[in-house]
Amino acid sequence: MAGIYIHIPFCRQACHYCDFHFSTNLGRVDQMVASIGTEIDLRKDFLKDQKLETIYFGGGTPSLLSEKHLEFLLNKIRGNFQLALKEVTLEANPDDLSEENLKAWISLGIDRLSLGIQSFDEEVLKFYNRAHSAKEALEAISRGRNAGFDKFSIDLIYGFPHSDHSIWKKDLKEALLQDPGHISAYALTVEPKTALGKWAEKGKFHPAEEDFAAEQFEWLQEQSENAGYMQYEISNFGKLGQFALHNTNYWRGVPYLGLGPSAHSFDGDKRGANPAHNASYISILESEKIPYQEEHSTIEDRANDRIMTGLRTMWGISLSNLVEDYGIDLWQTKSSTIEKLARQGWLNWDGKTLSLTKRGMLLADSIAAELFI
Repeated sequence: MAGIYIHIPFCRQACHYCDFHFSTNLGRVDQMVASIGTEIDLRKDFLKDQKLETIYFGGGTPSLLSEKHLEFLLNKIRGNFQLALKEVTLEANPDDLSEENLKAWISLGIDRLSLGIQSFDEEVLKFYNRAHSAKEALEAISRGRNAGFDKFSIDLIYGFPHSDHSIWKKDLKEALLQDPGHISAYALTVEPKTALGKWAEKGKFHPAEEDFAAEQFEWLQEQSENAGYMQYEISNFGKLGQFALHNTNYWRGVPYLGLGPSAHSFDGDKRGANPAHNASYISILESEKIPYQEEHSTIEDRANDRIMTGLRTMWGISLSNLVEDYGIDLWQTKSSTIEKLARQGWLNWDGKTLSLTKRGMLLADSIAAELFI
């Protein structure tokens, strides 16, 4: 099985925290969609005849695309790949959930919406420079359900600097009341080239302390579990049967093809990416060339990648799989580290599989680094 990710690099406006690749100049949308269609034709052999299980439209803001654009891309996929589809996800902003759009998406076979809500607080949304209002955020899931969707995910951001945790507790309570079935929650981070990064550099914005964000993360863990959501990946919480299949496959090492500027791909062994530049991406494809560049990685790099992604999930990493796939015996080289981290309460270790404890989720990157080859 395999998946396809399509990066749509356009947004109506720039969110102050976002460092993903996108443009607010919508004048080349038609040209970009045509170029992605060309890339689909040129890269039809990348997945090596594996059946396609998931399609994910991400960005950027894929919900900006017209019905004709989405239909064109889906038809290109159907014409080039063997399908065994179980999930087709579209990232959408709440302000794009018109009755007309929702009906069109369902008619095209899109069966899951990932809603970029971020907060239900009006002032926070304005600070983030989100295009939707708190009212639209509250109405998003009911609109989708009324149109016929039954699979949702909502994105939230915690760690907004404040005198207490009241904003986050209100946001999370509202999200759980909406009961989308799946919640993705990320800490507010300050990236250098964003508006927040520039404000922080000038002393106009002061991010929350790490302990403040960590307390909100622990509240997220507790409240989501009480509501029947499982933390199956550090930032992702879902009810049984409602985990994001596309992203789950990514974390568990299933191959996927990334299309569009800045999109990454994984063939089951090696990774690579397209250029994060719209004009360059379009120009390369107009020459009937593939824009993808494979990363140069060692066996150790690929094993470390497996350790990093596997540890982020509730399933952890199988030490026998590391031996089978990379010839690396982690127990032989890291037994004392594994035992130490388990004693300290950061790792679960049953002699076969390593996974993070709830406490360990707070320090996932540093724990993975201790286990790297």
